[in-house]
This record gives sequence, C-alpha cells and structure tokens, in this order.
Amino acid sequence: MYRQRRNRKQYKLAALVIALILAAAGHMLGEGGENSVTLDKIPDWNGRSAYVKVDYGKPDFKESQLKTARFERHDRLDSLGRAVGTLACLDRNGMAKGQRDYIGMIRPTGWKYKKYSFVEGRLLYNRCHLIGWQLTGSTADPKNLVTGTRFMNVKGMLPWENKLADYLRRSDNHVMYKVVPIYKGKDMVCRGVHMQAMSVEDRGKSLSFNVYCYNVQPGVDIDYATGESRSNGSEER
Repeated sequence: MYRQRRNRKQYKLAALVIALILAAAGHMLGEGGENSVTLDKIPDWNGRSAYVKVDYGKPDFKESQLKTARFERHDRLDSLGRAVGTLACLDRNGMAKGQRDYIGMIRPTGWKYKKYSFVEGRLLYNRCHLIGWQLTGSTADPKNLVTGTRFMNVKGMLPWENKLADYLRRSDNHVMYKVVPIYKGKDMVCRGVHMQAMSVEDRGKSLSFNVYCYNVQPGVDIDYATGESRSNGSEER
C-alpha cells in the first residue's frame, strides 16, 4: 500500500514536471512561434518553384489575433539559439525610414560563409529577416534573422514582402503578419519559412497570403544540421 502511494506521488510529480516544461516551451514560442504547418504537410521541393501555397493560400489567423494597433514581436531564441517566430500588426506609419543598419556581425545558427560562382551575388547564404526590414525597420536583432539561401531570400520571401509593402504604402489599413522558420529536429538551418498575412479591416479582401518558402539553392546540397554545403554539379558551367 505504501509503495502504491509512493508510486502515485512520483507519477503526479513527473506529470507536473512535464506540464511545466510544456508550459515553458509554449511561453518561449509565444504567438509568433506557434505554427500549424509541419514539414510532413509540405511537398518536396520540385526543383523550380521557390515557394508553395499552404491551405490554398488562406492564412489561419484567429479572430482574437486580428489587431488594429501596431506592434512587432520576436519570440525568444530557443535552447539551440535559433530564431523561432515573429508576429506583427503592420501599418504604413511603422514602415522603415532611412538606411538599413549594418547586420554583418550577426551569425544566425548554421551560418557558414560559402561562395558559388553560379549563385546570384556568389554568396550562398543571406542573413534573412523574418519580418523584412522595409516593413518595420527591424535590423540587427538575432531573434529576427535566420540563415537563408539567396534563392529563398530573393525568389521566395522578397516577392511576398514587396506585395505586403506595396499594400501598406497605398492603404490606411493594418495587416497581421506572421513568419515562422520551420526546422527538422535539431537542425541549425531551417528547411523553409512559413509566411502569412491578412489585411485586418476588411478581413483579407485586399491582402491575404499563406505560403511556405523553401530554404534551398539550385545546384547546392545543404546539410541543414550544420549549414555545410557542396555543389551537386547541376548548375555549374
């Protein structure tokens, strides 16, 4: 009987510890890091497109998440030092002004300096802002930067950031914006970035997208666990 009571106490203590760990993880991720998309829901990269629509392009913001007061939130780095997510309510008045600050001293997880002759600009990796500089002016914040390929940054993320920026410049409305890097296990480099946006006042009638951008580079094989890479010969001339 005593052993049973002791076992029950040990079980309750273990359950409490697990609950505390999960609560801490949820707090660490915050609203920005919570994400409905997992890698098993994303089709393999087809070798061409820089992004793919998620849920037919319809964002999954809850009604309680739609705000009309500007804010920008970057979740804390996780235990591996990785950026895990951002959430913002954007408007025209909060867009960047002036010149972007230097960010070369930031080394996101998995950052490896590597050049390839067939990559635009030669450098394989960019320091990719989750919330683009033009949208809020956020610059050298490690919580807002990931190691991303030139292909993902320019062909994947930038067109959607520009679409959002263009809307903000010509509208008085607000936009909810959420960007979350997707990792596999303990990889140091994300496999891609999940981007969602919705114009608030008209519930997405003017602007709405939900896409996943692949963190890949044509002609390069990437070790996402470390950031190391090598040419696979398909783009070399």
